[in-house]
Amino acid sequence: MKWLLNWGWMLLYTTVLAVSVIIITAGNRDPIEENQSEKITLTFRHFWIKEHDRPMLNIFEDVVSEYQNAHPNVKVNFEGMDQTTHREQKLKSEMVTGTPPDMFVLFGGAEIEPYVRANRLMDLSQFVKNRGLKAKYRDLQLWTFDKRVYGLPIEGNAEPLYYNKMIFNELGLKEPSTLSELDHVISVLRDNGYIPFALGNEDRWPAAIFAHYLMDRYAGPELIQALSHGDDNYDFRNEKYLQAYEHLDRWAKSGAFAASANGYSTEEAIAQFTSGKAAMYLNGNWDINLFHRNEKDTKSATSFQDEVGVIPFPVLRQGETKSIAGGYTIGIGLSSNLEDAKKEAALDLLEYFYTEEVQSRIVYEGLRLPSIKISFDPERTGPVFAQVITLMEKSTQSFVPYDNVLSPEVKRSFLKGLKEMIGGQLDAGEALEELQLSSELYWDLRSSSLPFKNSGGAVNELDGSEVQSNSGR
Repeated sequence: MKWLLNWGWMLLYTTVLAVSVIIITAGNRDPIEENQSEKITLTFRHFWIKEHDRPMLNIFEDVVSEYQNAHPNVKVNFEGMDQTTHREQKLKSEMVTGTPPDMFVLFGGAEIEPYVRANRLMDLSQFVKNRGLKAKYRDLQLWTFDKRVYGLPIEGNAEPLYYNKMIFNELGLKEPSTLSELDHVISVLRDNGYIPFALGNEDRWPAAIFAHYLMDRYAGPELIQALSHGDDNYDFRNEKYLQAYEHLDRWAKSGAFAASANGYSTEEAIAQFTSGKAAMYLNGNWDINLFHRNEKDTKSATSFQDEVGVIPFPVLRQGETKSIAGGYTIGIGLSSNLEDAKKEAALDLLEYFYTEEVQSRIVYEGLRLPSIKISFDPERTGPVFAQVITLMEKSTQSFVPYDNVLSPEVKRSFLKGLKEMIGGQLDAGEALEELQLSSELYWDLRSSSLPFKNSGGAVNELDGSEVQSNSGR
């Protein structure tokens, strides 16, 4: 009987196995194989489309290609878009409707706060913890809200003042340390036929670098923090900011910038600097890879970089701290809509960007500050970037550029007012008046809105914010 029972179980097992094989064969499908070959498509939008961003684009194209080779079932649609169009129009509209790309490059700080409140950005806190990444990052301040991480910085930046040492030596000028010394330098340069500052304000945010330095030098760092958080006890129309705006207004009216600065692109402004028409240039380290003359041989490019000096923006009074504007503002966010296999694929790709190899390429090829803690050799980056690194190491204080701490709606008024000041359409007081009104309107809207916790209510808040204004870094 025991022998018969064993054979009975074997016959039953064989029958079940045979039936399973027949069913699978009849359906012409293998469930295990199908799971392994499931096709996933990720959309990834960036704004590395300009000449100075080409090294960054090359790096990320290589990373995406490497990832796809290792994951043949994943297709990454890697698309580029103009930065202003992406940040000010397309992404905002997509956040309202809940249809953003799966992955996208964006700026941290105040710009992403509405997206966080609307539950449109994926919370990456657990991802950072589980994959042992938290200790690697240099600074997650601009990407952290209520102790949760909603994006990861891909690079750091600094905004020093670059100057042509040959021109300064020719005119007997010294590096300016205070604003009064800088005023003198501007006057001498202008009187000798040079454009003091190369400025390409086509995208509006480059002029904001001059403004936030002057505002910081006259008023210190605390005031903008209070204003950016809607503190009713503070007002943009204060004496310190008025002095800062009036200083910038004097520069604009006295010829510190080219007459058509608002119409020039970044590339055109850099061309003024590299050709010797302009003696100074104020912008981020991301532009250094364009510091060469329009000559084909690399020797001439190197020789021009040898002619460039790098200094902090001057202070109001001798002895004050020369803080540097910068931070880890540019990063990558993921849509909160991602689920299951698609979410896992996006997180795996995200991790590919934060290896020591990729971050080293960002330093040596992109001339950007790494967002994770790696060692690198400044001597390999070229003379200008090496000076920036030295400057950052010596600096004891830094501050986030003001257009990154102001809400998007207030920032628009900030940039618009500065552009019109540079163009002579507004004076300092009028620009600050418009800025304050924009701030009051924004905070009235915020205070009259309930603190949304779900995507439905938050969509209304995003849509309401969008209505407030017309269109930075």
